[in-house]
Amino acid sequence: MRRALIAIVGRPNVGKSRLFNRLSESQKAIVHDEEGVTRDRQYADSEWFGRYYTVIDTGGFVPDSEEPLLAQMRDQAQLAIDEADAIIFMMDGRAGFTEGDREISAMLRMAERPVFHAVNKVDSWERREQFLTDFYQLGVDLYPVSAEHGNGLDALMDDVTADFEVVPMDEWQETTTDGLIHVAVVGRPNAGKSSTVNRLLGEERLLTSDIPGTTRDSIDTKLRHEGRDYLFIDTAGLRKKARISARVEEFSVVAAIRAIDRADVAVLVIDAEAGITSQDKKIAHVAAGRGCACVVLVNKWDLIDKDESTAGEFVKEFRHQLPFLDWAPVLFVSAKTGQRVQKVYAQIDAAYEQYTRRIQTSELNRFIEGIVAQHSPPIHRNHRVKFYYTTQVSTRPPTFAFVVNRPDGVAPSYRRFLENRIRREYGFEGTPVNSVIRARKGHQRES
Repeated sequence: MRRALIAIVGRPNVGKSRLFNRLSESQKAIVHDEEGVTRDRQYADSEWFGRYYTVIDTGGFVPDSEEPLLAQMRDQAQLAIDEADAIIFMMDGRAGFTEGDREISAMLRMAERPVFHAVNKVDSWERREQFLTDFYQLGVDLYPVSAEHGNGLDALMDDVTADFEVVPMDEWQETTTDGLIHVAVVGRPNAGKSSTVNRLLGEERLLTSDIPGTTRDSIDTKLRHEGRDYLFIDTAGLRKKARISARVEEFSVVAAIRAIDRADVAVLVIDAEAGITSQDKKIAHVAAGRGCACVVLVNKWDLIDKDESTAGEFVKEFRHQLPFLDWAPVLFVSAKTGQRVQKVYAQIDAAYEQYTRRIQTSELNRFIEGIVAQHSPPIHRNHRVKFYYTTQVSTRPPTFAFVVNRPDGVAPSYRRFLENRIRREYGFEGTPVNSVIRARKGHQRES
């Protein structure tokens, strides 16, 4: 299952970011953000009555630039047209219908996906018709909203998400059961994603077939290697968008979101010559934040002057800059020469095995009981926090529920401590480990 993608487009200062914050603050994830992870405010996951989506503030994808404002607006609108499942076109009710709005509207008419026209800053609900008058020339349904106060958002989001699939929370983490290991190859443009995939497909290739992917501009390729079936999702085709916009990297994050939502294992390709860039960090945040197993490939290693300590220093720097991905194995390869590329399969298999691993409840409870007995949680408001039992509630990724008398008494630091002890005991290399704190049924809070 993948989340639908909602893009918010519009001129600067019409309230896109404020609407983004409104739509993302309803987030009800069962996992927590690890310390050290700065959520990229360009995108966020949320849900609307069981309809799961990712919302993108396209304004966040436009860096400081001296290019004409209109060109930046075209880029934002084009991003939505190319990638989104639904588009919210945001306009300023106070400013009225401007030439910039007209330009974006003309582009959005070419979109093959629904566009919802929101007129923002309608703070006086009794006078909303006055705000809308100038926009009726569009000849479309209008949604008067106040992103600042939340007015009108229910009607807007009911319609935006009407065709999204409704998925119960306990089923959300289930993935496809087609017997394939889904592998998303992601990374910056020119890091060597397509060369890596071609090298993987070019040796010991028994069965391949190119099929249309549900991710726009990606190629899905089935492959059997040593008796195991894979589906490689290659986002390298995204580079073709250079003809649309020079800001290719803006699109690489969106492509990574789509590809990773469909994947079991993300293969993050990093250019050894360029080092770890801000774009690498953004894509790594996507993989870790969306609960995907991950293998890191440092490509073009043949071009690096190195000695016996170079690889170790690179890994050390990688762990320092991306501490939230310290569980991911790092492999140094050269797609050009084929150096160590075939070892990628073993790393993918190992990460997938841990990603789908389940620990027996009885064994897990014995282990956690011992940990809590040795290192009990701090007293919370003069009450002792009791751990009743622990169970693994899901795989893909492994997620554990700690059932206690006072959920609000378990500090994030103590939960991370338990997660780290689980990882130390059971491994789980290559996959995130998540947890949730729950009250025992019928006992919302006990002393």
